Amino acid sequence: MNPKKNYPEEVYLNGKWLKHDQAFVSVFDRGFMFGDGIYEVTPFYNGIPFKLKEHLERLQYCLKEVQIEFDVAPLEKLMLEAVSRAGLSKSDAAVYIQISRGTAPRTHFYPENPTPTILLYSFPVNLENFKNRQWKVLVSKDKRWQRCDIKTTALMANIMANEEAVSLEFEENLLVRKGYFTEASHSSAFFVKYKTIYTHPEGPHILSGVTRKQIILLCQNLGIKVKEKAVHLDELVEVDEIFLTGTTTQVVKVASVHSREKELFRAKKNHITTLLQNEFIKLTRP
Repeated sequence: MNPKKNYPEEVYLNGKWLKHDQAFVSVFDRGFMFGDGIYEVTPFYNGIPFKLKEHLERLQYCLKEVQIEFDVAPLEKLMLEAVSRAGLSKSDAAVYIQISRGTAPRTHFYPENPTPTILLYSFPVNLENFKNRQWKVLVSKDKRWQRCDIKTTALMANIMANEEAVSLEFEENLLVRKGYFTEASHSSAFFVKYKTIYTHPEGPHILSGVTRKQIILLCQNLGIKVKEKAVHLDELVEVDEIFLTGTTTQVVKVASVHSREKELFRAKKNHITTLLQNEFIKLTRP
């Protein structure tokens, strides 16, 4: 059962702090019409942002890739203000940012000189006890577009993949492109075999995960070998551990992997995953 989500009490929209039920955009906003926008989510541990610079850098990269002209630097102050205004300065929380191309008459090409629509708000999130979770995950064909490195609000393929998993009582959906695992519907994927960690290389088929990068860095510091190389479905028989990472997922063990017809993988060990979980906790809660 998924936890019930609530609306934030207040949001920042285009320069104003508003009650959530008083915040509106035009029906001709391109984010509404096309999903023509970018989003970012940044975690806060006990009110302290984690890798804020890296999250804003990814946001700026994505905006540049889709040619939305907007400087993200001023958002840092607003993010901290959002956490404070929400009463979460000493709690675990996250800040959601969404920037659409703005409002303009409907065209498939970019309108001239639109003013971007800026939405930002903070919300509470449970970042505790991820070590105790062991997920059962589904495997499906990766049906997403060719630029998964862009964190776009146009998430229909991800939503369909996640809904497929949840409807079958799985926690996530591992995606496969031409037989190779890319990532999951809303998290990065790591596979451990022969004491080496494998993960799909950076590129257009996966999102450049901030937590993913931090885990790779932790592995380097711990002397754990990492290969940024995609794992094939047929290699699952050689895999000992699988874990998923993400902004609010953090580092979660995968207990088993399934197709719609049968079980494809069951975890044999969790030593490396547990070690990385412990190191991640030290990093986020010093």
